[in-house]
Amino acid sequence: MTLETFFEKFDQLADAPDAVEKMRGLILRLAMQGKLSEPHKTDGPVSELLREVEKDKMRLGLESSAKATSGDSGSSDDETADVIPASWTWVRFGNITRHNAGKTLDTGRNRGELRDYITTSNLYWGFFQLDAVRQMPMLDDELERCTAIKGDLLICEGGEAGRAAVWPHDREISFQNHVHRARFFAGINPYFVQRYFEKLNATGEIEKYRKGVGISNMSGKALASIPIPLPPLAEQKRIVAKVDELMALCDRLEAQQQERETRHAALARASLARFADAPTPANLPFLFHPSYAIPPAALRKSILTLAVQGKLVPQDPNDEPVALTSDEPGEDVPHDVPSNWRWVRLAELAQFINGDRSKNYPSKSFRVADGVPFINAGHLSNGDVSLADMDYITEEHFDRLGGGKVQKGDVLYCLRGSLGKCAVVSSITRGAIASSLLIVRPRETILVSFLYDYLVSPLGGLMITKYDNGSAQPNLSAANVKKYFLPLPPLVEQRRIVAKVEQLMALVDALETQLAASRATAANLLSALVAELT
Repeated sequence: MTLETFFEKFDQLADAPDAVEKMRGLILRLAMQGKLSEPHKTDGPVSELLREVEKDKMRLGLESSAKATSGDSGSSDDETADVIPASWTWVRFGNITRHNAGKTLDTGRNRGELRDYITTSNLYWGFFQLDAVRQMPMLDDELERCTAIKGDLLICEGGEAGRAAVWPHDREISFQNHVHRARFFAGINPYFVQRYFEKLNATGEIEKYRKGVGISNMSGKALASIPIPLPPLAEQKRIVAKVDELMALCDRLEAQQQERETRHAALARASLARFADAPTPANLPFLFHPSYAIPPAALRKSILTLAVQGKLVPQDPNDEPVALTSDEPGEDVPHDVPSNWRWVRLAELAQFINGDRSKNYPSKSFRVADGVPFINAGHLSNGDVSLADMDYITEEHFDRLGGGKVQKGDVLYCLRGSLGKCAVVSSITRGAIASSLLIVRPRETILVSFLYDYLVSPLGGLMITKYDNGSAQPNLSAANVKKYFLPLPPLVEQRRIVAKVEQLMALVDALETQLAASRATAANLLSALVAELT
């Protein structure tokens, strides 16, 4: 298969995660293996280029480097598994360029004329962002070492270490100490080397030359040690031109993808509105059309929103309306509800039980290998209590607790950390809760499943925002949660709503599985095509 055929198959690959980015990585890999170019008889041997490099060093009074060729088409270095053409050679970066870092900014000690300078924040992969160029004092005798001219390769030492771009402008620019400048000997093409750094980044190989976690660093010594595949000069130029051409094609494909995604987002919104008007399983597949599928998480939120708005199932006039209460919310409610529903405070619908916070609280020293489950927020998983990595306390300790005792059918609600994370207790019959949790035990006027659907719906999320403490580390209390207000349907309608939610959520799960399978197929096809090409 040719690379051109590969691009023609793009529509089959578009669903693969990061398809265009992977295509860019493929182009760079092929380019640096000599698979995007053919050697020409007029190119001249790469050994001639190496001799010119040594002549440049002699003219500049620099130390000559050891011969940097393996004499065959394989890698001369264990640091790379790439195989290059026989007409190429491996060299160390430090043997083909003069490179150094720039000037350290020290406002108290720096002297000289103010000059524009760039930092790592101005330097990106293949281009410069010059909207916010700063100035620093620079002495005349510092200019040669700390100034870049057109054609110099500039490389980040800090930040995203190794990020590189060729300075393309006629005007000179100074640079600071977290940027390396490389000026190549013998006319070696800086754009070719820049693309090689992009390849190292795309494959992850660049990590071998970085130090540090988070904010990485690449020293001048590490930079000098990087092995570079070196073709003859004329072939370097052809490779750069071909890579530029194919990257431009990737840019167009990405733009087409973004335009298509914009159109699909509009179609998805229209489909979601259609579903909101008639939330039936028959209309659900429209939301998973292959070309504009709505993210399943957004669809689940939509289903829950419709559920608590009274739009998911039709009202039955024979349902007995919810009785008026003495403490209806006196503030503006977020939406209207059917006439036989009522807005009520959660305090009216449930009992609230905190964990025991007395001297009997089960600290870590009281945990045992088996016994009564002691549940924290990490054990709330997929709407239930997970026994994986469960903590336990003894029967005797459980008996001493004055509160926080769980029973089947309780809703456990997280007050700190993952605010609002909740689960219905169904997999265990008893247990105790950590202080970060609250037991919400529904009364007979509300179904536990309807209460759970409300708490995990966007309306439940709105209550968290309304009633948390507003500090840098938000938390809730039982008193806060009691203030939540919710739209309460008649009990028989709650049953219909819960059944409909379960039906639609099961269908979303199935459609999500199909969507994941489709994307996995596209990803596998992409991997197979890449393997065929490389």
